[in-house]
Amino acid sequence: MEVLCAGAEPLQLGPPPSAVGLIFSVLLGVWSAQSLEMSVGKIPHLEAVNGSTVMLPCTYSSCIGIDNLYFNWQFNDNGTMQKVCESVIASEGVEPKVDVYRDRVEFVGKNRDNNVSILLWNITFEDGGQYTCFGRNPKEKDKNHSAIFTLIVVDKLRVVDNTLTIIIASAVGGAIALLMGFMLLKNFTLFVLTKLEEKNKECLVTSSGIDNTENGLSGSKADTKPTPKKK
Repeated sequence: MEVLCAGAEPLQLGPPPSAVGLIFSVLLGVWSAQSLEMSVGKIPHLEAVNGSTVMLPCTYSSCIGIDNLYFNWQFNDNGTMQKVCESVIASEGVEPKVDVYRDRVEFVGKNRDNNVSILLWNITFEDGGQYTCFGRNPKEKDKNHSAIFTLIVVDKLRVVDNTLTIIIASAVGGAIALLMGFMLLKNFTLFVLTKLEEKNKECLVTSSGIDNTENGLSGSKADTKPTPKKK
């Protein structure tokens, strides 16, 4: 709404645009901080041997809590998403009843830890691929989020070649040893030079005292001739 006055600029009511933007940014930041988040950890992939048992980790978090949180695991089978398991967590601390739709799958999550992880038994090469952990929280107006975990199934684990690492470590160690040797040699040289300089100073002082004595100067032991008496 604008109020017009004769000979005056239009008067704008309400906060300036910059203030509106700031308020919107603050509200958006608060809402984002409260949003549901699903996490599969800092390392979202795993390489496992065929026939072994592995755990696919997933946890959820929400600053305002949950209410009938829905979650599921899905497997990407060549572009087709297949549901692995699903359930609804009524509230904090309530253990869910999980429906499992895939063989050799076990739910091992604990709601008190916000954990919805699953276990895959006796994995095969067909089990390798992307697994999506999905969650939706009605308490946040059905805010949803998902995280992807990649499972790589191999015949045997690769042997890591540490040759380059050993070479680098040896080079760094050699450089450090060389630097320490240089510093020790430098300190020893300075010590020797200091001692030689002190010795030279002592020699100069001694030599100066001997010269003064021989020349009959003050402080010398040379015999002095008596002053002749006037007759």
